[in-house]
Amino acid sequence: MSFFPKISFQHEVEEYLIKMFRNNELITALGTQEVESKYQSLLSHLSHPPGFTTVRVNTRLASVKHVKKLLFEEIQKQFKGLCVPVLEHPKLQDVLLIPVIGPRRDLKKHASEVIVGAQCGYAVLRGAHVYVPGIISTSRYMKAGDLVSVYSDIEGKCKRGAKEFEGVKVFLGNGISELSRSEIFSSSGPLNGMGIRMIETVYLSPSFDNVLPSHLFLQNLPSVVVSHILNPQPGERILDMCAAPGGKTTHLATLMHDQGEVIAMDKIANKVKKIKQNADLLRLNCIKAFCYDGTKALSVEKRDDEQEGPPFLPESFDRILLDAPCSGMGQRPNMAYSSTLKEVTSYQPLQRKLFTVAVKLLKPGGILVYSTCTITLAENEEQVAWALKTFPCLQLQPQEPHIGGEGMRGTGLSLDQLKLLQRFDPSAVPLQGMDINSLQDSREDDLISRANKDCIGFFIAKFIKLNSK
Repeated sequence: MSFFPKISFQHEVEEYLIKMFRNNELITALGTQEVESKYQSLLSHLSHPPGFTTVRVNTRLASVKHVKKLLFEEIQKQFKGLCVPVLEHPKLQDVLLIPVIGPRRDLKKHASEVIVGAQCGYAVLRGAHVYVPGIISTSRYMKAGDLVSVYSDIEGKCKRGAKEFEGVKVFLGNGISELSRSEIFSSSGPLNGMGIRMIETVYLSPSFDNVLPSHLFLQNLPSVVVSHILNPQPGERILDMCAAPGGKTTHLATLMHDQGEVIAMDKIANKVKKIKQNADLLRLNCIKAFCYDGTKALSVEKRDDEQEGPPFLPESFDRILLDAPCSGMGQRPNMAYSSTLKEVTSYQPLQRKLFTVAVKLLKPGGILVYSTCTITLAENEEQVAWALKTFPCLQLQPQEPHIGGEGMRGTGLSLDQLKLLQRFDPSAVPLQGMDINSLQDSREDDLISRANKDCIGFFIAKFIKLNSK
């Protein structure tokens, strides 16, 4: 049941995806009709938000039960008494799930309009308010306190400061303006802060602005699964190679009971600052964050023993997480994917450089987990096939928990190998809305099962490095 149009791509990217999702291996296994149906379903899912909001509890500071109670009370307050459950995940003991209500088709549209950028619009669909930097245009006479309808400029065609916009826009919901038009667009006006307080959105998700900030971390479900699969142990030395903004880094430290060492790297300084802020917020002390390019993290000469940061000597880490830079095609919602084919295909060689460094930095007997938030074969199963061929010391390992689907056919990996991989495919469940009545009639087991599938597109592979002797 689509509410928004299917995700759109540049023509050459669409051709690339069609070729990939209609590969011979898939067609032989499933048949042309099933392959095409799954692909079209995936395109619809990608333009809609996941069916659940996932939060990870900082179990260092509070119990899941305690945070669940506080969160339920907060949601009731935000939703004005509407009874939306907070669910505990049976296989992920630190995860709480909140069903998303929507799409709500009966919202009244107001004459006063606000146009926001696509990224801002996607955040609104997942529960955020509208902040000033995201506002591109407002109606001519908008004043603070006005009731406004908010739309997303999904194609990026609206000019900043425009008084009206006739291009492609998608209705997101209604809110109350915190500022007048002149305050938003004046040269000395506010550059940040809240612009529109959303009061009714097409998809109803709680806002987490200043909600239990040291107790909760908003993450997509597969992003939480990754850290559990790496399974770091107290006292170990862990490397998170591409760590920003620090969700997985802080999760790894929490799973280790803040005992040992988690080295977090990212090559953008502002992102490293964010990792440190998140570590401080969650009161984690074993994290050391460095601004460094992961492709250069292997030291070719002897280091000073006092040196904490990169580059590192070979075989320095017990476990390594490579949550690689990727084309990001699994992110939801996304109605218009703007990258070119050149940009999409640029990630595979970068991922291989990072992977090669990771293998060298890993101790024999160590664990390497590779993950992406994209749907392409080239960045996922193809990378696994390449890794197994290039590094005979690597062996695929079973993943626990395994709540996603198996790997996708098309790269020559055996069925046994595909079963060891974990691909979260949003099209694995029908695209269906959720209203308060259907929610109250649903069994908790069925909701959890749906949450495991109705999430972002994501991929995980787990390797062990065998002794090189």
